[in-house]
Amino acid sequence: MRSALLLLTTLLLAAGCSQQPPESQAPAAAPTVPTSAKAATRATPAAPTAAEADRIAAHVAFLSDDGLEGREAGTRGHELAALYVSSQFAQAGLIPAGDDGSWLQTVPLLRGEMLREGSQFVLEREGGNVELQFEAEYLPSIGFNVPEWEVVASLVYVGHGVVAPAFKHDDLAGVDVRGKIAIVVGGAPARFEKDARALYSSNREKQTVLAERGAVGVVYIADPEREKNSPWARSAANWRRAGMRLRDAQGAPVDTFPQLRGNVTLSVAAATKLFAGTPQSAEEVFRRLKAGEVQAFDLPGKARISGRATLAPLSSVNVVGLLRGGDPVLGDEFVVYTAHLDHLGIGAEVDGDGIYNGALDNALGVGVLMETARLAAQLPRTARSQLFVAVTAEEKGLLGSDHFARNPGVAGRLVANLNMDMPVILSAQSDAITIGMEHSSLNAEVQAAAAELSIAITPDPFPEEVSFIRSDQFSFVRRGIPALSVKGGITSTVAGVDARQQLVDFRREHYHQPSDEIALGIHYPTAARLATLNLRMGQRIGNAAKAPAWNEGNFFGERFAKP
Repeated sequence: MRSALLLLTTLLLAAGCSQQPPESQAPAAAPTVPTSAKAATRATPAAPTAAEADRIAAHVAFLSDDGLEGREAGTRGHELAALYVSSQFAQAGLIPAGDDGSWLQTVPLLRGEMLREGSQFVLEREGGNVELQFEAEYLPSIGFNVPEWEVVASLVYVGHGVVAPAFKHDDLAGVDVRGKIAIVVGGAPARFEKDARALYSSNREKQTVLAERGAVGVVYIADPEREKNSPWARSAANWRRAGMRLRDAQGAPVDTFPQLRGNVTLSVAAATKLFAGTPQSAEEVFRRLKAGEVQAFDLPGKARISGRATLAPLSSVNVVGLLRGGDPVLGDEFVVYTAHLDHLGIGAEVDGDGIYNGALDNALGVGVLMETARLAAQLPRTARSQLFVAVTAEEKGLLGSDHFARNPGVAGRLVANLNMDMPVILSAQSDAITIGMEHSSLNAEVQAAAAELSIAITPDPFPEEVSFIRSDQFSFVRRGIPALSVKGGITSTVAGVDARQQLVDFRREHYHQPSDEIALGIHYPTAARLATLNLRMGQRIGNAAKAPAWNEGNFFGERFAKP
């Protein structure tokens, strides 16, 4: 299988992956496209065909093959996947828009690999020390600023660790966290509207506040509800999997909060030991948190936490293709399509299988992206330019998209992002989910494009999962760019099939597991329909008289798009 895969890669590269597309494939000179609202209806793409479904199926089969070894960022498998996408962009007629006229944009990374030896979590109390067990009960963070770290300090519980003055909420009220290890439970207050809840659930937001307030470490406890769906033992078994951070121009890690000298993550079950003999038991802590009755408090004694890791610089790549816009002015504005190319690589075996192929997460999303690009290249150019980007290191913290959003490598401005991540399409579906469209004028374009295809748009069925901040579209949101995430739907057209339950089952049983393979039975005609929806949304945005704008008073627009 692997030799056949490598041969196929070689043939693909020989056929199409040159620095510039062959003359026969190069796009014709782009016509000037009118920028009136009527332009959005020009050159409407045809309904998807069986050939389009077959192409997506072939892409997914290649990208999720064992020979690519799970496509972890910075590995041989990911490099092969990037070359494959490059060849497909070239054959479609896109223009390379990576570094130095190539298809590839280098993403500088720092790779950290956790070591068991030297890790410790000891509670030091009057009644005696309590030592927690590595992997079974806790895991230390990788210290990207230093390979070895140790923190000995008193503990303070601070609920979700959220400070949000606009919502009159401060989990740190009444306690001083200076020089202490803060105990934080995942998530954000349920009373927050979903946009704020999504943002304040981010560990980056919490770490920013704790570092500013003088904390020296953090103990993270998972949201008990989420741990039910993703058991501790299953995720902890992959502790050997490398972590990554972006490197800046000086080679230093980005977004690592060196003031927080050491952090650990604790299982929900182990929280019983942590809160034993304190003002509140673990059960009481979780009950009050759910009820919105958080009261921060200091814990008796101290904790000794430590960790070790190996650190090494690493590079991975984004694949970037361009369709230049036809308007002499609006051509310097870019609509960006993205899908993450990486997955988890090789990890702990489950039922004898240790390759995390990522067929739905996110080979299918990349397959839809490539088909969208091919279709777009066959149509007259939109007024605005279009970028198609297969990003790396999403699974490591949205790193590839973060790097691209900061350094797009094109002269002009990015005006919108349409991201495709893990479309779970296991049966014929009549709807699609477009998370985040309600925040901006993208809403109107999505609704119009969906109406043209008779596709219903379903609201996010799991808003408590705060997925809007957990995929690559959020890297663009942080730069003030309106963005959304395109996913499969939850309404099956097959009698007796519950597509919503299929999504729930996938997330519980196959998400981030070796079993995320094509054997699950992807419905490729629906995937082709999603590619057409993706295309039509981009066409409308690309030809609209005005660039997308955040809704007046929108939470994310106010937070990130203000000068």
